[in-house]
Amino acid sequence: MKKFTFAPEKDIDVIAVGRIAIDLNPNEIHRTLDKVNTFTKYVGGSPANIAVGLARLGKKVGFIGKVSDDAFGKYVTDYFMEKGIDVSHVTPSSGGEVLGLTFTEISSPTESQILMYREGVADLALAPADISEDYIKRAKFLLISGTALAASPSREACFLAMTYAKKHDTKIIFDIDYRNYTWKSKSEIAVYYSLAGQRSDILMGSREEFELMEMLDKGNDIPDYCLADNYLFHGNQIVIIKHGKKGSLAYSSDRKAYKVGSFSVKLLKSFGGGDAYASAFLYGILEGWQMPTSLEFATASAARVVSSHSCSDAMSTAEEIISFIADSNEKGTVIEEIPWNQSIEGGRSCR
Repeated sequence: MKKFTFAPEKDIDVIAVGRIAIDLNPNEIHRTLDKVNTFTKYVGGSPANIAVGLARLGKKVGFIGKVSDDAFGKYVTDYFMEKGIDVSHVTPSSGGEVLGLTFTEISSPTESQILMYREGVADLALAPADISEDYIKRAKFLLISGTALAASPSREACFLAMTYAKKHDTKIIFDIDYRNYTWKSKSEIAVYYSLAGQRSDILMGSREEFELMEMLDKGNDIPDYCLADNYLFHGNQIVIIKHGKKGSLAYSSDRKAYKVGSFSVKLLKSFGGGDAYASAFLYGILEGWQMPTSLEFATASAARVVSSHSCSDAMSTAEEIISFIADSNEKGTVIEEIPWNQSIEGGRSCR
């Protein structure tokens, strides 16, 4: 894969846009939410977790977002500052909006549920006026979370940010990050997701999220590589399609395909791994690593987070991830290069 190159004046590695929230993870695990009495509070929200992960890995990270104008807003902003994340473009909302709350349920090590409170949330109050062209042009990458496209004015703010990114050769990462709250219809989801996916340089999401983006029925027989082909055709250099416990498939613009497995760990929960995966993968890309190395690093980071109680607080340093890989019996085996159309029976053509 051709490496990403950046102008020397780009002094920020990644600017993330979108959701900063609060996660409330249960202290009593292996039971349903109605049986839980106490929770531990963490900073949450997919783009926020990815930003924390990148900062933990030593990258220079900024954020564009809205928070509530109250103690919880101060809590998440202070947390970002403690982690070294630039908050100059994280501002309090003025309309009484609140931080989104996510109650998580750890009913078993492999089964988790998420209950989100997303009415009148601050992150969706982000407006085009909050987007600074001068700020975005300083970044190597702009990370857009799909949840931020669910409502106006946040979606217009995101597309303006992408316009500035394209103008100044800031590469765009689109993390589909689907949450059913706030969206009005499947057709609306497909319109805005596909528009963002066609403008990005790195696209990642679950198989179900790609199906939403393409308006495909469940149980369809469209192979993963055909979905990837569509967005590589539109200019993406990397497309990653996740399959939960089964791992993921990664495709690059040089027609390389990789099957990504997982490291064996004692699972505590089944959520949070995707954000750790994304941050560690982007770290590898920023370091100029080849795809297999970046994917292995990302998978190891994800394994460490799903074995921990938190998401943001559990993000690892590079040294911790490297040590984890070195100590693992699966070192060098979780990434397998595969034929481009391996998932196709009979060599079916995409177009």
